[in-house]
Amino acid sequence: MNLLELNTMEERIELLTKTVEPFTARALGHDKNGTFPYENFKELKAIGYPALAVPKEYGGLGISLYEMLCYQEVIGKADGSTALSIGWHMGLMKQLGEKRNWKKEKYESVIRDVVKTGALLNSAASEPATGSPTRGGKPETFAKEVDTGWVINGRKTFTTLSPILSYFIVSASIDGTDDVGNFLIKRDRKGVSVDETWDSIAMRGTGSHDLVLEDVHVEKDDLVEIMTPGNKTPAGWLLHIPACYLGIAQAAQKAALEFATTYSPNSIKGTISELPNVKQKLGEMELGILESKHFLYSVAKKWDESNEETKATMGPELGAVKLSVVNKAVNVVDLAMRVVGARSLSEKSSLQLYYRDVRAGLHNPPMDDMTIMQLAGKSIAEF
Repeated sequence: MNLLELNTMEERIELLTKTVEPFTARALGHDKNGTFPYENFKELKAIGYPALAVPKEYGGLGISLYEMLCYQEVIGKADGSTALSIGWHMGLMKQLGEKRNWKKEKYESVIRDVVKTGALLNSAASEPATGSPTRGGKPETFAKEVDTGWVINGRKTFTTLSPILSYFIVSASIDGTDDVGNFLIKRDRKGVSVDETWDSIAMRGTGSHDLVLEDVHVEKDDLVEIMTPGNKTPAGWLLHIPACYLGIAQAAQKAALEFATTYSPNSIKGTISELPNVKQKLGEMELGILESKHFLYSVAKKWDESNEETKATMGPELGAVKLSVVNKAVNVVDLAMRVVGARSLSEKSSLQLYYRDVRAGLHNPPMDDMTIMQLAGKSIAEF
């Protein structure tokens, strides 16, 4: 069965939930061994997931941001690494379909590949010297124009999904100018390689290795966009990040509830779920998740219903959602571990995986300090 053939969001959620169920059992093994979950992406491709955000006229469903986040949350409950990874592809598909700022022929060639084969793409923007691209640093990856196109050299860090990406959108400084361009680079280009450097203790299954570019030749029209460093317009699709961590928080909540409603030490009658101190923690977890859901999905709905002028003002709001949801998710996982106690630190416990994975959200864009400064600026300007 294929998601693209189903008529309702409810039907798609049901199929997706069934598809991702095995991801949970695999997650601990991939985390322990530092391996990439190829089988997860094979199964997501088999149901057409990578094409959902592609516009309808090209064979996708052109799903709303609200709907995309619902699906990302489902995957996040099953495996945070897989959710965060596929979320970058899904978000970029949505953004490219809305903005249409690439040349038509180039855009169509990529999305037809996505629909037909499940091809995946992601941006490669971070570098050791620049840190997060949201800080506005100029890339040290360089593109030099030659008669036949461009020659690109450089190294990109945190290239999520690098083991299976078909396309990389690479930011590079254009030699001899102050411009920075985004270049579309196919994986099979000569000089493209992946250096397996990913040694993080969180989100180990994302395959966020270094992308190495050595005299990579691309065509003239592979320069798909000229950018202004540090001048980012609000991007609703980045809400896939908090949706992922909300999913992890709910997985931790489930683990805590399963334990609390079944564990009955001989010092009490019934289970620990009846103890006031445990109920307090379970209630705080539920409160955090409810607040996060309402904030995330109300802003997503606003984005879907707004015109471009309104969307251009939503940067602080989008950042606030990410900050709030991720920090609440960190707290929910902490509370879950307090409910379960020392057993949550066992290597066999899924909670120790959630504990490490959820903290990765603090380092995904936008950063908390930048969001707080934006919110301060917004309140001052409005006053």
